[in-house]
Amino acid sequence: MPRGSAALTAARKEEIIQACAKLNETMSFKEITIKEIGAATSFTRTSIYNYFETKEEIFLALLQKEYELWAEALTAVMEQTETMPRDELARTLARTLTDRPRLLRLLSMNLYDMEANSRPERLAEFKVAFGASLKTVEQMLEKYVPGMDQAARQRFLYAFFPFIYGIYPYTTVTEKQKQAMAQAGLPYVYQSAYDLTYSCLIKLLEP
Repeated sequence: MPRGSAALTAARKEEIIQACAKLNETMSFKEITIKEIGAATSFTRTSIYNYFETKEEIFLALLQKEYELWAEALTAVMEQTETMPRDELARTLARTLTDRPRLLRLLSMNLYDMEANSRPERLAEFKVAFGASLKTVEQMLEKYVPGMDQAARQRFLYAFFPFIYGIYPYTTVTEKQKQAMAQAGLPYVYQSAYDLTYSCLIKLLEP
């Protein structure tokens, strides 16, 4: 790690993460390289290695940031609203999640390889953010569904969080995929990310 203030280190990390985010709007994970990310920052590609050793670490940091932003949005809801019926809770969770399309897209990527190609300390930082999002959703259940016991909350979390990994690929379908489905005799029925998420949540929240 280069010498310098903590603020400078944080600023450079953020610049790298945002450069990656911008590239990912039009390029796939496979297409993006450290060289591409370096070209989109104000410093050299070599300097990136002072902060991230692999592009997987950069993507993991980007996903970490998205989890943090989602948890912040959920916390803001809890600070502003004291009570909420189950239907409204389902709508709120669906809205706050689908308001983060970058999070959904990143979750559809190969997280296993991203974690495998990241250093333990980077992976631990990510797990803290992931754990905080789990805890925040659990706090919403505790607050708005007081009749749900701990075992039921755990079942909810371990059904809902794996579910969100599939939202993006199920709701973002290319023309090529549509044509393949037609040839296979599979009807394509469009559902928005919000609708798909709400349908799952309202079922999980049934008394």
